[in-house]
Amino acid sequence: MKEYTEAEMLHKAAAYCTGSERCIQEVANKISQGGLSAEASQRIIDRLVQEKFIDERRYSLSFVSDKLRFNKWGRIKIGYELQRKQISQTIRQEALDSIDDTLYRSILFDLLKNKKRTTKGKDERDLFNKLLRFAAGRGFESQETITCLKRLFNENDYDDYDGLME
Repeated sequence: MKEYTEAEMLHKAAAYCTGSERCIQEVANKISQGGLSAEASQRIIDRLVQEKFIDERRYSLSFVSDKLRFNKWGRIKIGYELQRKQISQTIRQEALDSIDDTLYRSILFDLLKNKKRTTKGKDERDLFNKLLRFAAGRGFESQETITCLKRLFNENDYDDYDGLME
């Protein structure tokens, strides 16, 4: 791999950041491939943050919006992925709080409705459980999922699930 000077790497990193929103961790990983010292890498990152090429708040808001709308992920999974990218708890929470609850429930309900059409169960209770696990795998909260599933199953008697959330 070719080694770059600090100025060349700054230029490459800035170009990398203009393509789409990036977090510090992604840019640091890219810079580390250039063979620069840790101090030089940190100077580049500091400059990119100062010049607003990198903005973790902006990145987090964009990430949350994209993962919810396009990947149909729930808050739990999105939060976990932001944590993996070393986004601070404050910024993660701020981004997750920006999710519109009506849109969130609508996405979850549509996801469950479509999955219900293609999922088989021994009975309605089995199907309910499979859909609950499916939504959990997508990172949706159990209580939100149960609320949507009750609506989807026409308010059948699944009240015993309410006790799980207390």
